[in-house]
Amino acid sequence: MTSEYLPGLAGVPATKSNISSIDGEQGILAYRGYDIRELAEKSTFEETALLLLDGCLPGAAELADFDRQLRGERRLKYKIRTIMKNLPTSGHPMEMLQTAVASLGMFYGGEEVLSDGITGNDVEYIHSMSVKIISRMSTIVAMWEHIRHGYDPIEPRDDLTHAENFLYMLDGQEPDPLKVKIMDACLVLHAEHTINASTFAAMVCGSTLASPFLVIAAAIGTLAGPLHGGANQRVVQMLKEIGRPENVRQWLDDRLAKKEVIWGMGHREYKTKDPRATVLQKMMVEWGEAQGILSPIFETALELEKACETALGPKGVYPNVDYYSGILYREMGIAPDQYTPIFAVSRVAGWLAHWREQLSDNRIFRPTQIYTGKKLRHYVEIDKR
Repeated sequence: MTSEYLPGLAGVPATKSNISSIDGEQGILAYRGYDIRELAEKSTFEETALLLLDGCLPGAAELADFDRQLRGERRLKYKIRTIMKNLPTSGHPMEMLQTAVASLGMFYGGEEVLSDGITGNDVEYIHSMSVKIISRMSTIVAMWEHIRHGYDPIEPRDDLTHAENFLYMLDGQEPDPLKVKIMDACLVLHAEHTINASTFAAMVCGSTLASPFLVIAAAIGTLAGPLHGGANQRVVQMLKEIGRPENVRQWLDDRLAKKEVIWGMGHREYKTKDPRATVLQKMMVEWGEAQGILSPIFETALELEKACETALGPKGVYPNVDYYSGILYREMGIAPDQYTPIFAVSRVAGWLAHWREQLSDNRIFRPTQIYTGKKLRHYVEIDKR
């Protein structure tokens, strides 16, 4: 029996899931049936994370308890800080994040529950691990911004929301309300996106009953690539290269003639504009109006989108989530190489939701292959080769 080979497993169902869905023709992304645009406007990251983990919108008391749990797990043991302080400051923050998250299991334990075969039936264990990881991911990313510049990190505060505390830990300032609103919405928008590369990596790792810390470390490593989460940093670099709006047309013509990538444009799942990009663009305008001016890089992005709509729109290529997220973070004063770690701080909620779903009916992933190598042959002694 032979199987059809589809590069990248394009269109091959890898699992059954009720966590999120995409309508690529209509440009709709939904978490547990709720449109992402409505969640970004009305929900919070804490509420959205619990929705993804448990499957339904929580009541007020349930949400308050979850929020309390997250606030109580923000601190890190000093030995984890020591590990971070001894990492090369020239390394990419995603490499640091993967290292730090993988090390968490050595300090907080819990993998023995999985090795004993309790797996998806132990909802309390899964929830506890999820809270620890979601909370500490943001702490690790924020602390690194100070550690890599030679300073002691800022301690987390339990009187702030998830988005507020993250922004506070990044620069030590009381966060601006609009900046908090935008960051919280960004965390909601990036929290989940069906079976993408990093989520699939988490599922494969989770199917072996590896500890949740290693599951998330596997996902972080996958998210780091420029064809996945690293694209938002490339978008900003690309727009800087273009320089000004009036340079867009010639730059795009040259780029397309060379068949080079237009970072932030196109998505395998969407035939229209990514709904998350639409929300981010609106927030970018709101930020610009609050500052009294739209930045040149945002104006360049708008002009490039317009040019790409003419050149690439007929092919179903439109802006994806990475196109505007990096620009927005840049305008908020966040270092470019922190854009993808922030993506991870958000997407960890979706990864953990899929980890939980995988454990509920687990079977280790073991795909097959189409062998293209040599036929069976005899070993040749080295003096006869």
